[in-house]
Amino acid sequence: MTKVLIATVKPFAPKAVEGIRKIADEAGYELALLEKYADQSDFVAAVADADALIIRSDKATREVIEAGKNLKIIVRAGAGYDNIDLEAATEKGVVVMNTPGQNANAVAELTLGMMVYLARNSFNGSAGIELMGKKLGLHAYGNVGRNVARIAHGFGMETYAFDPYISKEAIEKDGTHAVDSVEALYETCNYVSLHIPATDETRNSINEGLLSRMPEHAVLVNTARKEVVNEADLLKMFANRSDFYYIADVAPDCKDEIAEKFPGRFFFTPKKMGAQTAEANINAGLAAINQIRGFFENGETRFQVNK
Repeated sequence: MTKVLIATVKPFAPKAVEGIRKIADEAGYELALLEKYADQSDFVAAVADADALIIRSDKATREVIEAGKNLKIIVRAGAGYDNIDLEAATEKGVVVMNTPGQNANAVAELTLGMMVYLARNSFNGSAGIELMGKKLGLHAYGNVGRNVARIAHGFGMETYAFDPYISKEAIEKDGTHAVDSVEALYETCNYVSLHIPATDETRNSINEGLLSRMPEHAVLVNTARKEVVNEADLLKMFANRSDFYYIADVAPDCKDEIAEKFPGRFFFTPKKMGAQTAEANINAGLAAINQIRGFFENGETRFQVNK
């Protein structure tokens, strides 16, 4: 019998687990749960006889992958997959997938919610500003970027996007302006929202050279990964531009220094919250088990990320 392990330090909602179990039962799979585990060694032990693995922010390291003697597929219930050792998986012949789009609306709503919170001075009773008429730059125009643009249009914002992997026509059909370079995006927009993955190419790529190009009252919004922002340059921007603000659901390592030196010019959620909605939780979980079923029953690899 095919065994599917769900390993989640941050468990799925009970309704999501119920849905996953129903699909697993229909397929004749054994479903095992490892929730709120205290140590990575518990994960390593649990994966030993699993054929398939579903994780969220859990670390599928080389040790985990090599311990999974029967492991054939790992599905990250979410978009980002930098918590999986892709090289180790590929070497072992393990297919790795993500579930793109399932969390997109949740992340997009958080993005605009944080922007409103900052614009209204954390709702402290003082006069703030409105988002209407402001220019919002989307650094990457995938599932999340498109949803951010959709919601921003409802606020009356003017949206711009840079994404070298998506055609100008595809961007502009949504009513978003496509720009030809990343520099043009930052030069044009009061707000820039990051939706890029953490890769060798993107880590530390959001630097002073880009941020210093932003117009007055610049706001950087990060619901992607903290590693894409160069923190030394971030601190320089705070020091050199009193009109620069940073809001994120991935607090930088230098958050204490920012809080001490630049109060009132930042907001960081207590933990990563982009996908923390009931709907996203259920959507991603069900997508993960359905992708596993499609893989075993039909050889489907549409969302494979380690090709």
